[in-house]
Amino acid sequence: MNRRSFLCGSAILGAVRPSLGAPINDARLEKVAQAALAMQRHSWEQGILAQAFLDRGDQERVVLMAKAAIVEKAADGRLAAIGGGITDPAMGGTAYWRAGEFTGDPQMQRAASGMLEFVLKKAPRAADGTCYHVANAPEMWADSYYTTPPFLAATGHYDEAMLQIEGLQKRLWNPENKLLSHIWDDGRGQFKHQAFWGVGNGWAAAGITRVIAALPAGREADRQRLAPFLKELLDGCLAHQRADGLFHDVVDRPESFVETNLAQMLAFSIYTGVAGGWLPASYVPAADRMRAAARAKVDQYGFVQGVCGAPRFDSAGVATEGQAFFLMMEVAGAKPGAHPANSD
Repeated sequence: MNRRSFLCGSAILGAVRPSLGAPINDARLEKVAQAALAMQRHSWEQGILAQAFLDRGDQERVVLMAKAAIVEKAADGRLAAIGGGITDPAMGGTAYWRAGEFTGDPQMQRAASGMLEFVLKKAPRAADGTCYHVANAPEMWADSYYTTPPFLAATGHYDEAMLQIEGLQKRLWNPENKLLSHIWDDGRGQFKHQAFWGVGNGWAAAGITRVIAALPAGREADRQRLAPFLKELLDGCLAHQRADGLFHDVVDRPESFVETNLAQMLAFSIYTGVAGGWLPASYVPAADRMRAAARAKVDQYGFVQGVCGAPRFDSAGVATEGQAFFLMMEVAGAKPGAHPANSD
């Protein structure tokens, strides 16, 4: 992608994203941010934390995260290419792109453009264009709702973002339960992991939220397609919300461990959707319960305890993504309009 294309993309980003304004200063948020920065990170973790700093208005850290991502640049254009799935680095695409815009640094701009070119042209995909999540198998994951669609929408590739969402939906969505299964094997035409993994559904809710937020006025038809799907997904998850505001790791299996991050992901999605006008305020009380539960999980060092934990994500612990979504939840919850006086 050439320099002119980058500048056009930057203009699109400016049109769909509000100005950042001053960073939100809060001692608890800063403690959580500092703990996140101390953690070892893989590709998606670098990306989602960079996005959290972008949401928070922390321009300096966004640039630092982008510079660090370039150090681990793969030959195919992926940034922060350490571990994870083949499309996981795209989780930081919007933040890395914005870093190039902030700085005017040609190296950052070329790196962000290379990342976008990978997503558009090089990422492995099915015959219908839906990207695979991993390099060595034709698998679609619920996580993929957040890998490429938000980056594509943020750079003005709305049709491609919609294609990715719809390709995942037709493979992973269970309309009866209003939940997404985790992993579909496209080669075998069957589920590899059919369970309704909570964080997988959270990735989907947050990814769809970001796509809706990025859609300009001229894409109202897309918003009308996505908002009802998001509501159904929220309803499917909320049917399993515990009295304490949290969820089980597999949302419909009470024998699975109690997990914190899905609550943060859904609260972020609800606050953003209510403030944006595509979700009714009736969802806010559930989000407030989730937010209160997550706040209670922050320990003295700033680690959000009880999230689906690194490195294996099969037990409660801590993880960079849990730190990032706490920050994003708090920023979203503080937005004007996130807590309307009257519920619908």
